[in-house]
Amino acid sequence: MLRNELMKTIEQLLLSTFGKTTESASKQELYYAVSKSIMTSLLPKWRETDCKKSEKKQAYYLSAEFLMGRAFGNNLISLGLKEEMAALLNDLDIDLNELEEYEEDAGLGNGGLGRLAACFLDSAASLAYPLNGYGIRYEYGIFKQKFEHGEQVEFADEWLKNGDPWSLRRSDDTVMVTFGDSVVKAVPYDYPVIGYKNDTVNTLRLWRSEAVHPFDFKLFNDQAYDASVADRNRAEDISRVLYPNDSTKEGKILRLKQQYFFVSASLQDMIRKHKALGRDMASFHTDHAVQLNDTHPVIAIPELMRLLMKEGLDYDASWAVVQKTFAYTNHTILSEALEKWSVTLVKKVVPEIYEIIQKIDAKFQNELKAKGYSKHQVESMSIIHNKMVHMAWMAIYGTHSTNGVAELHTELLKTTELKAWYELYPDRFQNKTNGITQRRWLFYANPELTGYITSLMGSEAWMHDLTQLRALVKYADDHKVLDQFMMIKGQKKAQLKAFINAEEDVIIDEKSIFDIQIKRLHEYKRQLLNALHILDLYYRIKENPEISRAPQTFIFGAKAAPGYFRAKGIIKLINQIAELVNGDPEVNHLIKVVFVQNYRVTYGEKLFVAADISEQISTAGKEASGTGNMKFMLNGTPTIGTYDGANVEIVDEAGFENNFIFGARVEELEEIQDTYDSRVYYEKVEGLKRVVDALVDGTFDDGGTGYYRELYDALMKGADWHQADHYFILKDFEAYRIAQNEMNAAYQDKYAYAKKCWLNMCYSGKFSSDRTIEEYVREIWGVEKI
Repeated sequence: MLRNELMKTIEQLLLSTFGKTTESASKQELYYAVSKSIMTSLLPKWRETDCKKSEKKQAYYLSAEFLMGRAFGNNLISLGLKEEMAALLNDLDIDLNELEEYEEDAGLGNGGLGRLAACFLDSAASLAYPLNGYGIRYEYGIFKQKFEHGEQVEFADEWLKNGDPWSLRRSDDTVMVTFGDSVVKAVPYDYPVIGYKNDTVNTLRLWRSEAVHPFDFKLFNDQAYDASVADRNRAEDISRVLYPNDSTKEGKILRLKQQYFFVSASLQDMIRKHKALGRDMASFHTDHAVQLNDTHPVIAIPELMRLLMKEGLDYDASWAVVQKTFAYTNHTILSEALEKWSVTLVKKVVPEIYEIIQKIDAKFQNELKAKGYSKHQVESMSIIHNKMVHMAWMAIYGTHSTNGVAELHTELLKTTELKAWYELYPDRFQNKTNGITQRRWLFYANPELTGYITSLMGSEAWMHDLTQLRALVKYADDHKVLDQFMMIKGQKKAQLKAFINAEEDVIIDEKSIFDIQIKRLHEYKRQLLNALHILDLYYRIKENPEISRAPQTFIFGAKAAPGYFRAKGIIKLINQIAELVNGDPEVNHLIKVVFVQNYRVTYGEKLFVAADISEQISTAGKEASGTGNMKFMLNGTPTIGTYDGANVEIVDEAGFENNFIFGARVEELEEIQDTYDSRVYYEKVEGLKRVVDALVDGTFDDGGTGYYRELYDALMKGADWHQADHYFILKDFEAYRIAQNEMNAAYQDKYAYAKKCWLNMCYSGKFSSDRTIEEYVREIWGVEKI
């Protein structure tokens, strides 16, 4: 019956939207109509969930990013419709997987921050908790990345060019957002977040910025054509792209406007619904738990103060509600990443909000003085300090909970960057180790392995409780099981090979070790360490062509922020190393290098499942958690990495013997921080001087950009306010090389390596975002199942 209804809906949508039939429609049009038919079928469940949620306390996740990935296949799985839809499309001689390729990745995020938010929404819906997301509907995402002469070039990500079948525009819920120089409309678009086979459909509400008066007819009639749409353009700029370049004052203003825009709209939306239910503003916190994902939405704290006072609450009553409503997730201990805004900028963009921040800061300072804090202590912790508004300080003061995202990260917050704050509010600090959803990163991305696990387990109950995978440990020495497991890995590697060949026009050897580092490009993630090691390996093979090694393919995927000069230099360097290595017949049978373009969720779904080794090589103490490490682990991939972030917990679960941990630890780096001299390692570590000098001795050509001299100076002389080799690449080089050699040798023992892979998968249960959400619910939000 459902199949007939779906077909009828598809036919109606094709006719009403495109004037076509199933026979005459293009694949793109079919994709749109099929997606819209799925949306139509889930609307009753969505409405029912909304009705049930209105009776309960709800949680809200405010985030600048939601890196959702494709919706088509994931939604079919969650609704239990994949097989039925595949059969329906087969009747039309259409392959479901082929149709899915017509979906663009939603341009709503960039890295781990946004992917974490997406996993949390999935887990909450699958566990039937009332969690709603709020963010921005970016028209062009962050950017599409291409390489020209090895350099990153950014293009607009036109992910909406063929329509957006997965959203509903809710114009009736439009609100106004006021800035110092303008007022804009915030128009909501709702996206369904579908729980796995449980009839729960939560909501991700994303705001689009539009002009109150989009067109000035008089100016147009006076032939001032640009001026006639200036208001529209400036308003729409706010939701144009994710993380606009903020290297200028104008860029900073736009970023701050983005942050205020979406939190103001979201809080107004919550208050409107709260009032519609006839509830008192003084009880707002009993119905709403709001999680601030990093510092981007922290301006919500003074904004909720403003809105509550506008509704009639006095200052103290408003502040009590604010602190009980908000909780804050910290994602970094990098001091430069703890967001700060200049007082001048805040006063210009949101003058009324700045006045409230001043009052919050004065209240906080008075509390510190009452506790006996010295003048120096009060000044150092003030929210407004050195003519800057410290958003992280306001986040801790204005919330009832501050959490880190891995055990090591949380401990470092307590003992280093936020030590004074932990001493002030020890009861507010807690840990919530990040997680990933097994439904996206195993069930959807790796159906072959999912089916095999289910056959061994006897049911798919493990999909609801990932810790049940521990029951498979008993097969760790079963060669028959390991053969099947590694055959599946081989299938995924062959699929990735074909995809890379199609996307990058590079042929790789699926029998080689797939060594993969895919993550946002940042110095602390140390893609440069990986690159220098590859160059060193290249030279060693040239010197000893008979070297005994398993062939190894190094695969990178990363985007650099458009204004991040050094990161762009690293991308160009890796591409030039790839050109050197891949073009040398004396070497390319043993090593190959590929930097995939436009890394995104859809690419990640093919990379995570095909890896033989997971590169997690950040400087110890710099990576808050990481979630890529968890996706690799879930698909049976050991980690080569530092004792950092969630790597610590991964090896606690799966064992040091099943991973390759190397490098200096946090304690050692803290001890040598002030005395470290990179030149010592440059001179004494065999082969290191050669690869570092290659940056400036003519081996590579940066096209006159100055990329490589700047990289060299950063390693050897220091730059800006950093010491030389701020991220200890030269110090850890030899340890990394040893770990790489150990991994390569271990890989050559087929069953011993397969066992490492198997046990990583078996012990990955802790890293389900289901577990993380249960902890948030129990210890921070206090919400109940729908």
